[in-house]
Amino acid sequence: MRERWSLDHARFVVLGMGSWYLTYVSFRNLKSFVPFVNTGVDDDNFQRLDRAIFFGHDPAALLHDLLGTAAAAEVLSVIYIAWLPFIPFSIAAALVWTRHASAGAWYVTAMAVDWVLGAVTFYIFPTLGPVYSTPADFAALPTTATSQLQSSMVADRAEVLADPFATDAVQNIAAFASLHVGMTVTACLIAHLLGVRRSVRYALWAFLFLTVLATVYLGWHFFVDAIGGAVIGATAVWVAAAATGHRTRPGSLGRSGSAALGASVHRVVESEESPLRRRSASVPFAPTRGFGGKADERPWT
Repeated sequence: MRERWSLDHARFVVLGMGSWYLTYVSFRNLKSFVPFVNTGVDDDNFQRLDRAIFFGHDPAALLHDLLGTAAAAEVLSVIYIAWLPFIPFSIAAALVWTRHASAGAWYVTAMAVDWVLGAVTFYIFPTLGPVYSTPADFAALPTTATSQLQSSMVADRAEVLADPFATDAVQNIAAFASLHVGMTVTACLIAHLLGVRRSVRYALWAFLFLTVLATVYLGWHFFVDAIGGAVIGATAVWVAAAATGHRTRPGSLGRSGSAALGASVHRVVESEESPLRRRSASVPFAPTRGFGGKADERPWT
């Protein structure tokens, strides 16, 4: 414990968490002003792209027909919400519970790059997402935590657009690109490149697959948003590797280093005493506070 929590390591954790959080706050501020900078929306174009990819069909409608609109909605809502604590907890694991500071720096830097690239795409391709541009297509879905979140977000957007200086609400709607997908791709790729334990890698790839399903099924994103998010996630890995001196090939920590890192991550995830497991079991997602003091329980993408 004394070795892990040396002054240098404590400084590394504080700087890493602080830098990542400052990037996130800047991202949220920039995202809130998208509709004031670019007043148009490209949802119609993105819907046409989706239909071209799926031979004239909407991917969300196909998923509704395939999976149904009852139990699947509940399960995928849980998957979508689970992403919210996953990101900060993975950041904490990368900074606190690994002995490899260089690997942690790579991961945290890549996540910060995701925010930056995501903000850029929001301004270039302003979109709302299918659940807002064609709400009738999702009317058959039951009320879930996700649908309540969607209603809250559109109400907040209306408040901000009416008078941004008279409300504490935050405009948080932007579909392209999907950072739910992008940041999960980043986690998957870095885990693969570092040679993290196979069970953890498989779990991450499975989570990515379910996240893509959830974002499309629930109407948060067009399918092309998921593609854009995947490109952002992969680009962030490469940019962060260049910034932190890593090689973007499997096993860049070396055999012994990657095995130790994989064991460290596995212990954090599996341990009953882990703060990560205790908190994720008791809190579905961690609300933060907006700059006006209003509780903010909206997702990051």
